[in-house]
Amino acid sequence: MGWAPPASTPCRIKVTSRAEASAPDLALEDHVAELRREYDDLRRVLYEAAQVQRRLCGPRYLRRESFEIASEIFPVRHVSGDFISVFELENDLVFAIGDIAGKGLAAAMWFTHVIGMVRMQITAMGSPAAALSAINRDLMQTRLELPLTSLLLGRLSVSSGEITYCNAGHPPALLLRSDGRLDHLHEGGPLLGAIAAASFANGKTRLLPGDTLLGYSDGIAECRNPAGSDFGVERLLSIAQLSCGSSASATVFSVLGAAEDFAGSRPREDDMALIVVRRTND
Repeated sequence: MGWAPPASTPCRIKVTSRAEASAPDLALEDHVAELRREYDDLRRVLYEAAQVQRRLCGPRYLRRESFEIASEIFPVRHVSGDFISVFELENDLVFAIGDIAGKGLAAAMWFTHVIGMVRMQITAMGSPAAALSAINRDLMQTRLELPLTSLLLGRLSVSSGEITYCNAGHPPALLLRSDGRLDHLHEGGPLLGAIAAASFANGKTRLLPGDTLLGYSDGIAECRNPAGSDFGVERLLSIAQLSCGSSASATVFSVLGAAEDFAGSRPREDDMALIVVRRTND
């Protein structure tokens, strides 16, 4: 039946108003309120930083004649260490996808610096290999402790479909041919910021009508499900092949959606970035 006070004992509950609260209680309430304001301010700042990051990457979708480029980044936290850059240079299209080691604020603080160097050096040098060599030299000359950075940089000629690219330690991009063949874009050099005297070489390929190029960060291939299995490159490739013939944007969201579904209830451990370059049959 439970305990009850004797009938002769009055049972009263006293509700203390803020005016009646003790000084320590008021101080605690004020401290909690201040912490909430600081937390809300921090979330707003991080959200704004994430929006700036995405704008620096360039358009999510760009089309010139028969070529289209679509891209997306899914940060594991508010801001990303993965980055993408898409812009026009003379009559060509330049695209880049990279991964700054680490995640969160530590990696994101280098985001703007690296993207700025990519745009400046490819504009000045013209050649992806020369641009990455200059970026590597500049990174090595700083006196700060640098995170290693992988980067795939490509320059697409809209007139011919030729792609000149350089891969600095990034997962090789996948080139899905319309006839079912598969090529890998692996020519280049080591990670940026690793070797002072590193040399970089250009690779060349051509995007033919119906071909699709996928550049991805390792956060997609290494995305894990609740059982601990990786999404893997083979699964990424299979999903991309199923979406061949669709738009570049449809391929981006098919792959990223499949990776998210694969992860299920398991929290992601790394940023994910994907860029798709497609030549239509027009």
